[in-house]
Amino acid sequence: MSGYSFFQRASRAFNDYPHLPKVLVLFTVSGGGLAAVCHTAYADAGQNDVKKKKVVVLGTGWAGTSFLKNLKDPSYSVQVVSPRNYFAFTPLLPSVTCGTVEARSIVEPIRNIVKKKKFDADFKEAECYKIDTVNKKVHCKTTQQSHLGGGTEEFTVDYDYLVIAMGARANTFNTPGVVENAHFLKEVEDAQRIRRNVIDCFERASIPSISEEERRRILHFVVVGGGPAGVEFAAELHDFVKEDLAKLYPALKQYARITLLEAGDHILNMFDKRITAFAEEKFARDGIQLKTGSMVVKVSDREISTKERSTGQTVTIPYGMCVWSTGIGTRPVIMDFMKQIGQTNRRVLATDEWLRVEGCSEIYALGDCATINQRKVMEDIGIIFSKADKDNSGTLRAEDFKEVIHDICERYPQVDLYLKKRQLNNFNALLKSSEEDAEINIEKFKSLLAEVDSQMKNLPATAQVAAQQGSYLADCFNRMEMCEANPEGPLRFRGTGRHRFHPFRYRHLGQFAPLGGEQTAAQLPGDWVSIGHSTQWLWYSVYASKLVSWRTRVLVVSDWIRRFTFGRDSSRI
Repeated sequence: MSGYSFFQRASRAFNDYPHLPKVLVLFTVSGGGLAAVCHTAYADAGQNDVKKKKVVVLGTGWAGTSFLKNLKDPSYSVQVVSPRNYFAFTPLLPSVTCGTVEARSIVEPIRNIVKKKKFDADFKEAECYKIDTVNKKVHCKTTQQSHLGGGTEEFTVDYDYLVIAMGARANTFNTPGVVENAHFLKEVEDAQRIRRNVIDCFERASIPSISEEERRRILHFVVVGGGPAGVEFAAELHDFVKEDLAKLYPALKQYARITLLEAGDHILNMFDKRITAFAEEKFARDGIQLKTGSMVVKVSDREISTKERSTGQTVTIPYGMCVWSTGIGTRPVIMDFMKQIGQTNRRVLATDEWLRVEGCSEIYALGDCATINQRKVMEDIGIIFSKADKDNSGTLRAEDFKEVIHDICERYPQVDLYLKKRQLNNFNALLKSSEEDAEINIEKFKSLLAEVDSQMKNLPATAQVAAQQGSYLADCFNRMEMCEANPEGPLRFRGTGRHRFHPFRYRHLGQFAPLGGEQTAAQLPGDWVSIGHSTQWLWYSVYASKLVSWRTRVLVVSDWIRRFTFGRDSSRI
C-alpha cells in the first residue's frame, strides 16, 4: 500500500470517528525505508467532553448531607461549604448533654462521605457570608482559629446550581439576656457545654462554704420551651441526676430541681393529646416542675423573669443553669439574601414546590432555612376551569375533569387533604356532591373549592423533613437530563406542557418523644399512639437504623450498652 493511500484512509477514519482517541503516526526514514511510530493523542477527545455543571452545597446538616449522599450523576462537580466538617445526628443531642451517648459517636466526618462519591466532589471548611446571584458566586471566609496565623481568609466559589441548606439558629425572640446567660441545644458544641456546666453546678454546690440558699439556686436547672427538644432534655437530665449524680453527690440530691417553662397551655402541643397528658403526668410524678402559661421576659446571670398569663404578674426564678429551646430563627446571611431577592416580608426563605427559591431558577433551598410557598387553588381557579373546559362552553360535567383531576391533586395537595376531611373518596365525589345537576359553571366551581386552601400547612422544621427534601432534590438532579426531554410532572396550569418533575411531597413517618425512665411516646402514621417501655426499644431500633454510617451505629449502640452496664460518665472533659 502506498504512503498516499495510507494517509487517505487515516484521514477518513479521523473524520468518521471524531469521538475516538486519535493515533498520531510519524514516519521517519530509517535504513532507506519508512518506520511508523504511533502515539495515542487525547487532546482532541477532551474537546468533546461536556463541561460539568458546578453544584455548590451550603451546609452539612440533614438536608445538605442527604442531598450529597443521594447524588449520583457524574456530570456534576460538587463543592460543599460549611463551617463544620461533620454531620451531626441532632436527635441524639439531648443524650450527649448527660453522657448517655458520647459526642463523637453521633458525628460523621463529611470528608468520609465526600471521598466515597464517584464524581468530582470537594469540601471546604468555611462560612458563607454573601450570595451573589448576579455573578453566580458564593463569598466565603475561613473559620479556623486565629492562632494558626494569617488571619481570616476570604474566597469565592462559582456555581451553576446552588443548594442552600444552612439550617437555622436558635430563636431568642429578642428576649434580654438570653444570648449572654442561657445555653442553646442546636449544635454538638452546645451539648458538650451543657454537660460540663451540669457537672460544674454539682461541684460548686458541694463546696462547704456555700450557703444552703445558694446551693438550692445553683442546683436549680431551668428548661425554657416545651417542645420535643426541651422535654427530652429535661427527661434526660432527670435520669442523669436521679440514676448517677445522686450516687456521687448523695448530700446534694435533695437540692437538685428541674423546672420546665412553657408559654402555651401544654407541652408537646404538636403531638396527640394522649401523649401530652401522659408526659405532663409523668413529669409531675418524677418531680419535674412544669409551669405552663409562663413567658420569659428577661434572663440575668442568676434569675429568670417570667410573666404569668393567668395573673399577669412578673415572677422571678433563681437558677443555676438555663437551657433555651424555643424554636428556630433565620441566620443573618439568609436574611441578607432574602433582602437581595425581594423576600423582605417573610421570616424564612420561600421556595416553590420543587424547592427552587422563588425568583431564582438555579438556586434551591431546603431544610430549616426555607419553607415551601404552596400555591393556592383560588389563585388559579379560572385557569384550572379553562383547562378542563376544552369546548369553551362555560360549563363542565364530572367527566370533563378526567384528564386534569390527577394534575389538580398533585399540583395542589391541599385538595387531597380537603377531600379526606370531607370524607370524600375522590375529586369526582366533590363535584357530584354539589347538587343533582352535574353541570357546573365557574361560580359553582369556585364555591366548591372555596375552603380548600384552608387546609394548607407549613411543614415542620424537623430532621425528617430536611432529610426527605435532600433525597428528593438529589433524585431530581440525577434525572435532570432525562426529565428535560420527557417531563413527568403535573400540567403547567399557567403555561403549556408539563413540569419537569413531580413536586416534593413530605411523607410523615411518625415522631418520638423520650420521656425518661426508659419510657418513650410515639405517634405513628394512622393515628397510632404507643407509650411505655416497649416504645423505648422501638426508639432505640429506629434511631440506630437512621444513623448515617455503620461506624456511628456501632459507636452509639456501644454507648447505650456502656450506660446500661456502668452508668453515665460524670467526668468534666
